[in-house]
Amino acid sequence: MGTPAVLPLDGLLHVFSFLEAPDLLRAAQVDKVWNEAAEYAFLWRRLSLSRWTFCNISQSSRGAQTWKQYYLHRSQLEHQMARGRPSQDFTCKAISGHEGKIDGMAYLSAIEDRFDGQEKSVVCTVSADCTVRAWNVQEGTEIWSSSVQPAPLRSLLTIPERQLVITMDGLGTIKVWDGQTGKEQATFVTPSSWCNLVLSGVPESPFLTVAVTEGVLHTFTIPCLKEVSQVTAFHNCHINLLRCSPDKNWLLVGSTETPDVLLKVFHTDSLSRPSEDEPLSNSLPVGVCQNASWAPKEAARLIVLHEDGGTRKLSVTTFDIASKRSKNKVEILAQQVASFILPECIRRPHILESHGTDIILLGCGSELTIFSMTGNLLASFKDHHQTITSIWVDSFRVVTSSQDISLRVYTWKREKNTVVLKSCYHLLGGSHRWSSGFTDVSCDNVSIVGVESRKCGKSILRAYFFNL
Repeated sequence: MGTPAVLPLDGLLHVFSFLEAPDLLRAAQVDKVWNEAAEYAFLWRRLSLSRWTFCNISQSSRGAQTWKQYYLHRSQLEHQMARGRPSQDFTCKAISGHEGKIDGMAYLSAIEDRFDGQEKSVVCTVSADCTVRAWNVQEGTEIWSSSVQPAPLRSLLTIPERQLVITMDGLGTIKVWDGQTGKEQATFVTPSSWCNLVLSGVPESPFLTVAVTEGVLHTFTIPCLKEVSQVTAFHNCHINLLRCSPDKNWLLVGSTETPDVLLKVFHTDSLSRPSEDEPLSNSLPVGVCQNASWAPKEAARLIVLHEDGGTRKLSVTTFDIASKRSKNKVEILAQQVASFILPECIRRPHILESHGTDIILLGCGSELTIFSMTGNLLASFKDHHQTITSIWVDSFRVVTSSQDISLRVYTWKREKNTVVLKSCYHLLGGSHRWSSGFTDVSCDNVSIVGVESRKCGKSILRAYFFNL
């Protein structure tokens, strides 16, 4: 009997390309040849990209991490996030320092692709104590604090790629701050005491659009806050809906407080690169708007919660937004792709978020309800005992905050070619004696941070950092 034929490397790699991670790890234990084949980067890169849409080890590890290490590290971290055992899987820190209520929070750290054990989460906050601050989540310490401003700070945006923080105060003053030092970089005073902010454009060249009480949109360059356009969206209308599409080409503008005002969609180029023509915009044919969200996995799919024009019942309508050029004219098209009326048994929603291309999440009092774009009820969770105050959604999980002093964690799972949401565990805040519950929640790939309101009028950050 002759020597058994040895499969050539190309053939071995072809076979290994059909294996999942556990089988590939077992194959690596057979012998030296199989071990070397099972280490090939393209096998682990394929596994990573098939499991996670966005991953880039060149950013995450500065060239020191392999695709295999990336896959195993990220898988372990997600397992800990889904399991959520106190002390074993995560560490909780209460972070205090503000003397007033925290009215805005956003991550400044850009670690979406970092899974090398060196992750550091940085969160920025603004407060009624007239300061903006940056915090190290893992250490639970303050990195920097601004000087006391003339008025309480009401909202903020961050640009992690450029380490910039943008704030708005109660006098309508917009400021840009250096995210590493807290140094003030630019200031613009708007004519209004109330503003709404949104970013558009690519991170390398972002634009800031500010909606003021009079219904006017001001667009600025970043970081110098040079005004490039001023457009009247509505006359004397409080714009409190301002949402930019995932592809950054479209800006939704509207009001939930003025019943006769239709939603409008603007092309962002006509705001950031104005011409002598009127800005490119179009009104959406929906009734009184309650809320809206862009589907994160589509370039420009808009989901609107509104009153049905005929029945006055709450409806959810989905549009795909695009532009069409005919001769010398460009127009905005809003194609309706789905619509349904909410069942009467559903409590009136106050929060609307979306996932993927066609999944809608509604906060209805203390209940989290999940619908498909076409109106199929996919799930309903009654885990909270009091009102849900915010919902965080990403590709891996959903986290809800509530006045019952808890955060609820859910994870997305794929079952039989469909995506379902599974309830996992809850994260507790402080005691009922001192706390009024969570008012906001935000996440990155290694931590969850909630704003916990205290009965004394102050707020603290409660950070849950997953052990690496």
